[in-house]
Amino acid sequence: MVYNFPIRKIIHVDMDAFYASVEQLDNPGLRGKPIAVGGGGKRGVVSAASYEARKFGVKSAMAGNLASKLCPELIFVRPKFERYTEISKTIRRIFYDYTDLVEPLSLDEAYLDVTENKKGNPSASLIATEIRARIFNEIGLTASAGISVNKFIAKVASDYHKPNGQKTVNPEEVLKFLEQLDIRKFYGVGKVTAEKMYQLGIYTGQDLKQKSLEYLEVNFGKSGRYYYHVVRGIHESEVKPDRIRKSLAAERTFSENLSSEIFMLEKLNHIADEVFHRLSKSKIAGKTVTLKIKYSDFSLQTRSKTLPYFISDKSIILETAKDLLYQDKLNNSVRLLGISISNLNTDMETKKNQGMVSAQLKFEF
Repeated sequence: MVYNFPIRKIIHVDMDAFYASVEQLDNPGLRGKPIAVGGGGKRGVVSAASYEARKFGVKSAMAGNLASKLCPELIFVRPKFERYTEISKTIRRIFYDYTDLVEPLSLDEAYLDVTENKKGNPSASLIATEIRARIFNEIGLTASAGISVNKFIAKVASDYHKPNGQKTVNPEEVLKFLEQLDIRKFYGVGKVTAEKMYQLGIYTGQDLKQKSLEYLEVNFGKSGRYYYHVVRGIHESEVKPDRIRKSLAAERTFSENLSSEIFMLEKLNHIADEVFHRLSKSKIAGKTVTLKIKYSDFSLQTRSKTLPYFISDKSIILETAKDLLYQDKLNNSVRLLGISISNLNTDMETKKNQGMVSAQLKFEF
């Protein structure tokens, strides 16, 4: 039997509760205890939670005061992003010992294409096991992995045996695996979409597979075509080692809501300075400046302006952000301001990987 979709050997490595695990690694006194990386109190937000905290329902993006109610013993730790970045780089060096086709998604997860690898190992499952063992032995952290024929299935599989586990979905298992999959497990199906699918009688991959392409496009727009293909194991996106940055941003949440534009200008100055330094460090520039405003009622507004030339100069970034601030009246007092630069000069340098492999059922995994 030959599949009608390209088959690669893809590993998705996902670190277990990365930020929280790093904090427990660096501070043995926190090990085994429920911790949250982020801020407590009514304005704080949880960036990451240890597995001990997750047992109480604490999770990322949760308000700090709610997290404290769910877990009274919760310990809040300030994030140390420089430390997380340092460890992330060490982990990636391990990845590169096996393949140059590494696509980082964030500091704590990445795709690896090991169809052809530096170790000459035909088993992607054994490579994933070895990588996870090295991360633990050399760094002291655990990771989970998913292994399959494409990025979509590998990412879904990496969540199956968390923490500190892995799952392989072999080529001959792909279709059955997807048919039995809860629709909430499909990467790209969020809470709102899942609720809509439930209303349409779609609870599993098998239910989704019964729907025609036309039906899915009518009900889910452009995403309908994506759902139609992934449930059939078709996801041709390659591992892109040179992921091109699409935007660069910095933002600040304030301890007190701001109602005066004068105070906002002072904050914008600091934010523009951070954006400038990030652009300089990355040696990139952009044409579009976007001002992000989050109000005290948590409503969000963005205002953008595209310039006729690439910019990276702080004064121009700041002046453009000021113009956007004064562009219209503010709806309420402000709890967050952010500046992002997009339409970057890196967009012209997008690279595409070659070497897609198609294979038969006996493809060794």
